[in-house]
This record gives sequence, C-alpha cells and structure tokens, in this order.
Amino acid sequence: MPIALIKNGKVELRKESGSLIYSFTNGKAVDANVNSDGNLVVITLDNGKVELRKENGSLVHAFNNGHAKAAKFSGKDILISLTTGKQELRKENGSLLKTF
Repeated sequence: MPIALIKNGKVELRKESGSLIYSFTNGKAVDANVNSDGNLVVITLDNGKVELRKENGSLVHAFNNGHAKAAKFSGKDILISLTTGKQELRKENGSLLKTF
C-alpha cells in the first residue's frame, strides 16, 4: 500500500520501499491520507479545503467548505475534522452523510 508524505507543502506518494510513485505539486498540502485500497488520496490544504485525488494525481472531487484542518478515510467514506470542532462524514462524491 502506498504511503503519503508531505514535503514543503507537496504530497509525495511512495511505495513501501521508498520509491516515488507520484508527486502532487500544488504546494499547499498540510495533511494527506491514502485509502485502504491504495488508489485514492485525500489531501487537506492550508486554506481549509480538501481534495480527493487518484494515485496518478487526477482530481476526483474537491470539498470546498474552507474550514477543514484534517481529513482521513473511514472505510470508503471520508471523515473531515473542521476548525469549528465539528466533523463531517462524506461520501467520495462529496455528499454529506452526517455531521458530528
């Protein structure tokens, strides 16, 4: 399963051996998480937005609430922690399932 690393705001997706698979070059990432299948990466940006990308870097969906501080996979869904102290559970397509 790939590993997501943040270096100078860029996300590097690497194999367990350390070799580079792909580098996301937006320069604004503060957090990244890979799903259990290893084919999707959820990225939290410094402006509070969240992006869901394929392992090749193509954008699947952008969550533009502007209040995210972290995002991670919860099974097939995405759990987003907000700066307000709340959390949102969303599907990969962006639809809101629940707010905690």
